[in-house]
Amino acid sequence: MNFKEILQLIEKVAESGIASIEIERAGTRVKIDASHAPQPQVFHSIVGETKSSQQMLSPVAAPALPAAPQEKAPQPEEESEAGLHIITAPIVGTFYRSPNPEAEPFVAVGDRVSKGAVICIIEAMKLMNEIECDVDGVLARIYPQNGQPVEYGEKLFAIRT
Repeated sequence: MNFKEILQLIEKVAESGIASIEIERAGTRVKIDASHAPQPQVFHSIVGETKSSQQMLSPVAAPALPAAPQEKAPQPEEESEAGLHIITAPIVGTFYRSPNPEAEPFVAVGDRVSKGAVICIIEAMKLMNEIECDVDGVLARIYPQNGQPVEYGEKLFAIRT
């Protein structure tokens, strides 16, 4: 990849709202992570006949992404979760609120949910895994956005029992 292609990739990631992407092609590896840093950093590695088999170059300055909204401090969020049942992701994958893009979401904040009801789908390796509610209650909060990647153990829903 040349410098121009890397800059174009950064622009596309910024426009699309993708949290992170990692690409490796012909000995070049580029990772852009816009989810945790205000500005993505691009690292370019060169594998070849040099004094060392792999050189890591300095981060390349990338165009600034639009400022992300400030998140609440962790303490108020933890306090607001008192008395709530938290449902976490049982697998790594992509979070979907509805069975297909045209369908209504399985649940919305304020809905009464029952044990065993499907509340979302997590896609992992092209398999759609239905996630079921494990308690009866009222949905108080949905943590991830539709289409967002989630990790094992990441909070999905808060339910007031």
